[in-house]
Amino acid sequence: MTFTETLLWPVSVAYSLGARLRVRLYRAGIFRQHTLKGVVISVGNITVGGTGKTPMVLWLAERLLAEGKSVAILTRGYRGFLRGSKEKGTSPPTAQKPAISGDEPELLVRRIAARASSEGRSRVAVGADRVASGRSAEREGFDWFLLDDGFQHLRLARDLDIVLVDAANPFGGGRLLPSGRLREPMSALGRADIIVITRSTHAPALEAAIRRYSSASVFFATIRLDAISQPAITRQDLPVAEWRTRRFFAFCGIGNPAAFFDDLREWGITPVGAAKFPDHHRYSESDRTRLHAGARRVGADALLCTEKDILNYGEARPEGLPVFLARVSLAMQNEDAFWSAAEEILARRRPGISL
Repeated sequence: MTFTETLLWPVSVAYSLGARLRVRLYRAGIFRQHTLKGVVISVGNITVGGTGKTPMVLWLAERLLAEGKSVAILTRGYRGFLRGSKEKGTSPPTAQKPAISGDEPELLVRRIAARASSEGRSRVAVGADRVASGRSAEREGFDWFLLDDGFQHLRLARDLDIVLVDAANPFGGGRLLPSGRLREPMSALGRADIIVITRSTHAPALEAAIRRYSSASVFFATIRLDAISQPAITRQDLPVAEWRTRRFFAFCGIGNPAAFFDDLREWGITPVGAAKFPDHHRYSESDRTRLHAGARRVGADALLCTEKDILNYGEARPEGLPVFLARVSLAMQNEDAFWSAAEEILARRRPGISL
């Protein structure tokens, strides 16, 4: 524990007491929990930073849409964009800009728009009041809801609680905010219906630690590289043989930058240099100048970032190095067993509902 973390420890103790009290007040009915008529599936975690929530939400949405369901994704957006606004976000992908709705909602819209056009209906509803977002979507005929980053959003009742745990840094040292990365005590895992350990296919020690707090079904998932693309010019995927010869300078502004750099190496990409920025960082002209200069200093011939970062990057520099993005998706291990477990839980809570 660092000196700063030690100083913040008393605040973490108070934060823990507040988090526990809040859960008890909801359980006692003192704080009101609202329900939707449709099925609500929550995807969340107990730590700050990236655990793979967006790929998980996309994976669930694509499955539901493929079955012809009407799916609304309820997301708060970065720092609660559109708080109090009736404009909650929608498809097609041009409906909102990242500066207004946040990069993650925009990414969700872009990724599901093509599938929704040929299969089920979709909507990405952005707003701090996700009860109001859900009811608005419900009036439009949506009856399946994905509550993005919803584990702590107890105001909206859910039929299935999926919690993600990142194998690379599962519990942030075991300390709560602000001295650690936990958003709730680890005992909160007892509320989960399904726990997915991300960025791993086998982690017996971590699974044993989870079992001390939860009897939920545990599954594993990895982040799969689907393609390397240069959207600013071709908007097409590069052949594998072409991007493997590139000398990339990697950069990102996400919750867990180390995970992105680790993923690159796992996919066979070893960057010649790297830079990290705060989560949801919007790149300025000076940022782009520094990135290109830094990349050239280490002999890079291209820049590489996440799909979320490209939404915040702005206009590519015509005289600069080409900028590529890594498009990824979730690869669930034992996928059939996951859906069977989810369907069993939903069948108990919503008789007659099937996935």
